Parts: sequence; structure tokens; C-alpha cells
Amino acid sequence: MTGGPFDRRAFILGIAFAIPAVADAAAPVKSVATAEEGMALGNPKARVTVIEYASLSCPHCANWANEVFPAFKAKYVDTGRVRFVLREFLTPPAEMAAAGWLLARCAGPAKYFSVVDAIFKAQDKILAADSMRDGLLAVASAAGMGEGSFDQCITDKKALEDLNARVQLYVSRDKITGTPTFMVGERRLDGEQSLEALGAAIAAAHR
Repeated sequence: MTGGPFDRRAFILGIAFAIPAVADAAAPVKSVATAEEGMALGNPKARVTVIEYASLSCPHCANWANEVFPAFKAKYVDTGRVRFVLREFLTPPAEMAAAGWLLARCAGPAKYFSVVDAIFKAQDKILAADSMRDGLLAVASAAGMGEGSFDQCITDKKALEDLNARVQLYVSRDKITGTPTFMVGERRLDGEQSLEALGAAIAAAHR
């Protein structure tokens, strides 16, 4: 799956700051506060935390988000049994994934997951279009963000550096090499997971 180039040269130059994180696992890791590592849903006092490392340009992540996550959220997160943490990663095309994560962050905590959901739902169209930027701009517009704010958001060097630092941390500390990767308590699950597989891991973590 490939996508077309973005319209704005400034966007391409800006987003390039985020790309080396995936390629250089030996790069120095900048300290990142735990609260900044991921965005969370659910009961913070839940006995089990499920962490997903995902990329907005990853088709397997999109499939899980669209096909499994709604049932997972209803059964485990909305009932208070599980706290879900989403950690942002970059996979090719990294510029699309990075722009999507920056957009979700700019939308604010209240809209973060709805923006992520909208990008995953539109992923095929965004990546297949001549201009990936237009697809992301449509998501931004639906979230109430104007074009000027959108351009400022996705070319924010500091935000890109922070995203890069988080990805470097996951590569170096957590040994993340692909997405989706899940941590259910202390158990690691690589690749797409069914609701049943996650349920079994959650049940084991309760013991």
C-alpha cells in the first residue's frame, strides 16, 4: 500500500524530522515522562492495563482498530475492567503516520481518540490518494480545525521532536519493531489480536 506525495513542501521538510526514529534503534533516547508516552481510555485503577503500539499508516493496525477495537472497548474498557493506553509509532509512509499523530494531539484529549478512529477508517483512501494531505485535512476539518491550524500543527518542529523521542524510547526500551504490538500486563502479543486472544491474556493477567 502506497500513498501519493503531500501538497506542501513545508510539510515534507517538517515531517522529515520524525522519520529517523524508526530506523535508528541505537540513537540516544531523550527522557519522556510516563504521562506523555501514550493516551489512555478507561479506569485508571483497573487491575489490567492493555497497551497498544500502533502506527496510523499500518494496515494491520487499521484493521484491528476498525474490526476488533469497538468490541474490545465495549467489553473491557467501558466496563472499567481494563485501562487502554495507545502509544504512537511510525511505519512507512512515516510522514503520513507522523502527521496523523500530530493532528490527533492537536485536536486535544477530548477528541484524540475520535481523530485516530477517523484516520484509521479513512486510511485506505488517504494512502491511495494523490494528496494524502487532503485526506488528513478532511479529518481535521471534521474535528473543527481550520486549514491554517492544520498546517501549523503538522509542521510543528517541537511536536515532531517529541513524537520522535517517544518512538525512539519504544524502540530502545520496549524493543518495538513493528505494529500492532500489545502489552497485556507483562505479556507481549505481536501482530493483530482477536478479541478472544486479548480476553485470554486479560484473564491470565487477573490471576
